[in-house]
Amino acid sequence: MSQIVLKIFRCRFQESTAGIPPGSPGLPLIGETLQFMASIYSGKGFYHFVRIRHLQYGNCFRTNIFGETHVFVSSTESAKAILNNDSGKFTKRYIRSIAELVGDQSLLCASDQHHKLIRTRLSSFFSATSISVFVKQFDESIVETLRSWDDGSTVVVLQEALKITCKAMCKMLISLDSGEELEMLQQEVAQVCEAMLAFPLRLPWTRFHKGLQGRKRIMNILDKVISERRGGIKQAYQGDFLQQMLMEDEKASSTDEAPRLTDAEIKDNILTMIIAGQDTTASAITWMVKFLDENQDVLETLRNEQQLMAKKISLKPYLSVEDLTEMPYASKVVKESLRMASVVPWFPRQALKDCEIEGFKIKRGWNVNIDAKSIHLDAMVYKDPSEFNPTRFAGETKPYSFLAFGMGGRTCLGMNMAKAMMLVFLHRLITTYRWKVVDPDTSTEKWGLFSRLKSGCPVQLTRITEDDSVQT
Repeated sequence: MSQIVLKIFRCRFQESTAGIPPGSPGLPLIGETLQFMASIYSGKGFYHFVRIRHLQYGNCFRTNIFGETHVFVSSTESAKAILNNDSGKFTKRYIRSIAELVGDQSLLCASDQHHKLIRTRLSSFFSATSISVFVKQFDESIVETLRSWDDGSTVVVLQEALKITCKAMCKMLISLDSGEELEMLQQEVAQVCEAMLAFPLRLPWTRFHKGLQGRKRIMNILDKVISERRGGIKQAYQGDFLQQMLMEDEKASSTDEAPRLTDAEIKDNILTMIIAGQDTTASAITWMVKFLDENQDVLETLRNEQQLMAKKISLKPYLSVEDLTEMPYASKVVKESLRMASVVPWFPRQALKDCEIEGFKIKRGWNVNIDAKSIHLDAMVYKDPSEFNPTRFAGETKPYSFLAFGMGGRTCLGMNMAKAMMLVFLHRLITTYRWKVVDPDTSTEKWGLFSRLKSGCPVQLTRITEDDSVQT
């Protein structure tokens, strides 16, 4: 009798797994969550969990994290099918902890229709005119920061980049660029980011609870700012994002139209844009500085280009968007840094119906993740993928092979702004200092959703003199 039961169980198991991606469901209820969390605790970072399964199972595998089935795919063909989503089979979905921390009205978590609505209403913030204003403001901040660094001193690139990018985003979003409130906001955003991959327990001592408390305090700050603006303090903030949203809301109300964005949508997306503009860009800048230190030939080629640009703009106080378009090699350096770092390692989606990927059956409700990092480091996609070689972007690349900002209808809205920030920082750093990385450790931070160097990339600085510039 026991043999018959065992045979029936085996047949049902084989039937249930027939045609689906290879992988392990892990333990009942918790799946492979413990292994996922162990990777987070390690110096290798959470992506190590994905990498070892990619090596074991190939371009498409399944696992179970936080009680849900996750499928990871790492081919350009699958990336195109999923990110384009022409057939409407997928929607975006982050794991529960991330969604609760950034808010359900965030651009990151909105359903497709809601996403299109919010994206349209946020688009003015990323217009050519807005980016032009932003570049000059950001350059001014970079120049001021670099002047404060002492010749021969050691600075931690990640720490400095986080301060600069947070200040820049907060100034453009809510006209906040100094004081205790800015410092507090940066600290609370850090709490939120550190909780994104935490187990979603609300107990007081947990990382997730601390992240939720950080989010609550950020919302309180934004509520206060919105209340003050609606109380009549308007003229001083005409140029920032929040004031634009409130003025559009007021205009819509006076004409009996539906409000442009609710306060909840405004607040969730201000938080989202601070995180995206601060954390991901600062992480990318840090990796870029490290890669350049490790590749002195690339650094010297870049320095020559940027010294010529410095001479060209010597009569202007700050860089313009037009100046950035005349940095072809620097643009390739930025792109190669983003490929190598893969700061956002995968893009999550959810299957809305049963479908097929890579020849495997995908069930409705499963989470499907495009493994951008594996694509970026695939030897079939990029020649010598582990080498830092900006010239690989001199010509056309294979479609859907570069996914630093995603693709399709949910391509990162702030893509051009992020590239501009990296170029401005790069120009000012390379024309002001020579540097040497003090700690070459490549370990990544625990708990980070975005790939960040644990060391923060400390560098020793040597200020470039006028004589150095002439020799160069």
